[in-house]
Amino acid sequence: MNQQAEKLRLYAQENVVFLLQKLMEDILAQQPKNVIDWSIAWLDKKGRDIVKSRQKQNAQSSSSDDEVIELPKRPVAARKQRASISAEAYGQYNRKESFQPRVIVKTQQQKEVIGKRLEQSFMFASLDQKEKDIVIDAMEERSYNGEDWVIKQGDNGDNLYVVDQGELNCYKRFTKDGENKFLKVYYPGESFGELALLYNAPRAASIQSKTNSVLFALDRQTFNHIVKDAAMKKREKYVNVLKQIELLSMMDPYERSHVADAIRSAVFQKGDYVIREGEQGDIFYMIEEGELIATKTLIQGQEPVKVFQYKAGDYFGELALLKDIPRQANVVAETEVKLIYLDRHSFKRMLGPLEDILKRNTEKYEKYEQYWINQGK
Repeated sequence: MNQQAEKLRLYAQENVVFLLQKLMEDILAQQPKNVIDWSIAWLDKKGRDIVKSRQKQNAQSSSSDDEVIELPKRPVAARKQRASISAEAYGQYNRKESFQPRVIVKTQQQKEVIGKRLEQSFMFASLDQKEKDIVIDAMEERSYNGEDWVIKQGDNGDNLYVVDQGELNCYKRFTKDGENKFLKVYYPGESFGELALLYNAPRAASIQSKTNSVLFALDRQTFNHIVKDAAMKKREKYVNVLKQIELLSMMDPYERSHVADAIRSAVFQKGDYVIREGEQGDIFYMIEEGELIATKTLIQGQEPVKVFQYKAGDYFGELALLKDIPRQANVVAETEVKLIYLDRHSFKRMLGPLEDILKRNTEKYEKYEQYWINQGK
């Protein structure tokens, strides 16, 4: 059994791992919209060249290394395992049967502080209490001074970080030799560094401490065994939903993935009011499924009239957050609807760069409102 496992490991190392690593590097560098089609084209062209080059090097270095290892048929039980693009599937990182979570001694007060931060971090929202306890025990407190770099784009990563105190700036280079572009600020309760662990890829961005900061670091092994599956399922589901939202189609995949971590979901039945005119608004909604209408009181004392129609892929509720004013219309479900949403803090933090695009909706609402006034309604 050990001999066969070693053969598989060597086969993967020689024929698979290097290719997947090159593919992942190019995906992160190019960030194609259609990853599947792009990867197929990459494998057909560049992938073939890489393999040929490697085979030529191997032939030159060792003329006797001609053994071909046949992969055994995959056992039926293995079909239940999740497929992964990560080269770590062939290594030791993902062997859950050998997992022994690390325990870093902490006071009860420290555990309570970490537990509070986990409750605020979307990355850990799907964990039960037993899993959270394992994560809390495994976390290590780390302190950074202002301007210290916590992670740098392109480096290998072995930890996820949760912010306890301080603020940190996130930067990203979009070309190999390009300048760092500022993306966002991380505040207490937020997490970062998970992409390198989720996909076994180099760091996708750089994080620099803006102030003196205290972070909780979670090691790769505990993340893989406790957090990874739940985090990937949630992220993959909502990233696919967000791609259908026209507003977010232009966002960088890195930014979109963090929006996916922050969103929540809700279901409303036909006839339900999602928001009511005149109320204070703290939620921004995006429509996953279903149809809704916006109604507004145009003439005091008369019934509200329809001023807008919403469908899957549309969004609403941004005006109250952009202008800090009460809700300007009712939004009512015409069918059963599935919505995803961001609270005020997440909206301002994550969609701030899209403010100009969001304000264009104001013109659409005003246009519909003027139309109904002209109709005498």
